[in-house]
Amino acid sequence: MSRVARGPLDGLVDDLYYLEGVPPYARLTLPPMPGALLIVNLGAPFRIRGGTDVEMGEYADGCVVSMPTRAFEFGYPRWTRSVGVHLKPWGLAPFLRMPAAELCDRPVTLEQVWGRPAVAELRDRLAMADGPHEMLTLLEEELMRRLSETAGLGLVRHTSSLLAATGGAAAVGDLSVAAGVSSTHLAQRFKELIGVTPKRLARTYRFTATVFAIDPAGPIDWGDLAARAGYFDQAHFGHEFRAFTGLTPTRYVEVRRRFLREHPGHAIDGWPLPAD
Repeated sequence: MSRVARGPLDGLVDDLYYLEGVPPYARLTLPPMPGALLIVNLGAPFRIRGGTDVEMGEYADGCVVSMPTRAFEFGYPRWTRSVGVHLKPWGLAPFLRMPAAELCDRPVTLEQVWGRPAVAELRDRLAMADGPHEMLTLLEEELMRRLSETAGLGLVRHTSSLLAATGGAAAVGDLSVAAGVSSTHLAQRFKELIGVTPKRLARTYRFTATVFAIDPAGPIDWGDLAARAGYFDQAHFGHEFRAFTGLTPTRYVEVRRRFLREHPGHAIDGWPLPAD
């Protein structure tokens, strides 16, 4: 289950969610996305291979993932239970004690961000809560309590929102001029609060819009899809697809279709990719 956050968190958070049960997949690949993730784990440890990591790391208390530039792989236990937050690209910054750039492609435990005593207390309160609705309320209250003033957040949020509205097509140079700051200053703020540059975020928004336009259950005109997404040609699109997912577009769709056949009752949105 999931729900939207109350103000002022709604400007930072896409949704809060509760997850419990047996996953239909042991591993899940998460391509780079225009967003961040915070998970409080309440079950058996899960594993993550992030960025260029060779081995999967184990996360018992939870994890924090800033906006990635490389695909992550999540490994789930047989039974999983957690609450979490899907954040907007800039949404993690007010809850961090370090620049987001330090976490780029480097998932960390929740304890590394908020400290062991605080995380232990939060997990205890969540474990004693009377059901998922109360758990999401407790997590929301924790975020409200930790919400801090963040220099430059208004600039980064406004510029990022314009990139999102245009599917990454807006010229970053024009956006910096409109904001009255230099492109260097804008890039520095983005690195501090999101972890990537505005140009990288624009690329991610464009690729995300393209993936969401794919219907794996029907025929796909790759040339038309690439053109409508603003890619120079189909070869450019294919190169970008491999850079983001590690797969060719046709292989990506094959995996999605296989999942639909094997798990007809399970809905999965257009972004995560089962790695089984």
